[in-house]
Amino acid sequence: MDYLIAKWLHVLSATLLFGAGIGSAFYLLLATMTRDARVVAAVAGFVVIADWLFTATTMVFQPLSGIYMAHLVKLPLTTPWLLWSFVLYFVGLICWLPVVWLQMRMRDLARAAAASGAPLPPRYWRCFTAWVALGFPALTAFVALFYLMTVKPAL
Repeated sequence: MDYLIAKWLHVLSATLLFGAGIGSAFYLLLATMTRDARVVAAVAGFVVIADWLFTATTMVFQPLSGIYMAHLVKLPLTTPWLLWSFVLYFVGLICWLPVVWLQMRMRDLARAAAASGAPLPPRYWRCFTAWVALGFPALTAFVALFYLMTVKPAL
């Protein structure tokens, strides 16, 4: 029973992590495309909150619950699909950490522009470009991770 509860929580957490991440990215991308500093400021503010509430907590819970489940079924952490899962998770994590900082910076730049009635500044667009560039490897890593977690291939 412990394993089934841990697995359910692990899958639920993975769903929240992926859903919150892709949803937040989608809304911030659409808000940015409006080029309206007021819209971007509001959406970026919500995205930062969602990242801290959902993404940060699930980023901590995911490896802990995965290791716990491996322990329960006595699966060595060196099992190839599991080892690759940890590698991909680390790639996603090292992409996500600067993304959080970039989102806070983008929020602050958009708020300042909105308050002064100015357009989004060039610094915002540099942050946005880096944010998009980090999003692709993170998304690829998490999609591959979902594959490994569900298929568990013999690599």
